[in-house]
Amino acid sequence: MRWPLEPLGAFMAERRGTVDPSRFPDEEFQLFSIPAFDDGKPERLMGSEIGSAKQVVRTGDVLFSRIVPHIRRAWIVGPADGARQIGSGEWIVFRSPTLDARYLRHFLLTDGFYAQIAKTLAGVGGSLMRARPSEVAKIEIPLPPLQEQKRIAAILDKTDAIRGKRDQAIKLTNEFLRSIFLEMFGDPGHNPKGWPRKAFAEILSIPLRNGISPSSDGTIPARVLTLSAITGRVFDPGAAKTGLFVEPTRPEKFVDARDFLICRGNGNLHLVGRGKFPARLVDTAFPDTMIAARVGLACDKHYLELLWDTPCLRQQIEQGARTTNGTFKVNQQLLEGLQLPMPPLKLQKEFGTIRDSIQATTHRMQVQEKEHQSLSSALATKAFAGDL
Repeated sequence: MRWPLEPLGAFMAERRGTVDPSRFPDEEFQLFSIPAFDDGKPERLMGSEIGSAKQVVRTGDVLFSRIVPHIRRAWIVGPADGARQIGSGEWIVFRSPTLDARYLRHFLLTDGFYAQIAKTLAGVGGSLMRARPSEVAKIEIPLPPLQEQKRIAAILDKTDAIRGKRDQAIKLTNEFLRSIFLEMFGDPGHNPKGWPRKAFAEILSIPLRNGISPSSDGTIPARVLTLSAITGRVFDPGAAKTGLFVEPTRPEKFVDARDFLICRGNGNLHLVGRGKFPARLVDTAFPDTMIAARVGLACDKHYLELLWDTPCLRQQIEQGARTTNGTFKVNQQLLEGLQLPMPPLKLQKEFGTIRDSIQATTHRMQVQEKEHQSLSSALATKAFAGDL
């Protein structure tokens, strides 16, 4: 059955209002920010801790991120728990009694919706890309009766639940690996074993490198990685655009098997050449939304990967990279000054061997998750076409 179509603009919240939390320094707020979404829960902050005005949201609203929209972010505002609910200005807010929130959230995450929104983006590329609310408003959503919306949402929720269980299994495996890390090296923040500390710049074999900018030109057609290659849990060598041009005299702009790539937008770090260097990365460049880092012989790559995600190092990154609107902007100067504990290389390599064994299990689960995502996408397509 084909359902009638309605433009999303009909469900965008009007007269949301704004609030400047700094005027209420002793009041606690529930803040729905972009970093909070990535962390999986809203922040609880006092007004004195929030540096700019925010839009007012309420329980049941559906939030869609217009910043870097190819990172799919859609969030349903949960219970207030006694605190005023506010959101970053980067959210497009939907609110309607005729549209089930879970149904809308699933629609905003579909491949079909993103194919449409990709044609309307504004900005020069990467972390500067924005979805324009006026264009999002024109995109149409199939609108079955409310009970049918709830039925479809319940089915798609089940696929999310399956993925959630696999995510939890991967999370537990990663937590086990972190416990081994702490047993061998101690908490990097307190450094109880007294390892010498070095600045990140000191362990690099060559200086940090920026990628190509959208204005780059030249004579060599090349693949260029997209930001989605490094915004997930694992590096995706297939996430790239073709037909772009890179200066032939700029080899430092091309991906190398020895490189880590660091996302300017959230500080994520991914090793490019894990295991065998993917053939698809030959003659592939990286964009200026990433920074390439190549470490020398004093640091094992597996040790650095796990160290990068420890709270003490993430805190260093977040304190230096968080901007006033809640987003991140990592730069070379920040990275070069990061302070890293450096245990003996032999001990680092012992950890690397253990990590390889555990990560083999994680990799199998990640492959299964990718297959499940493909099936879920096909199911969502059928659902919104009225064929479910």
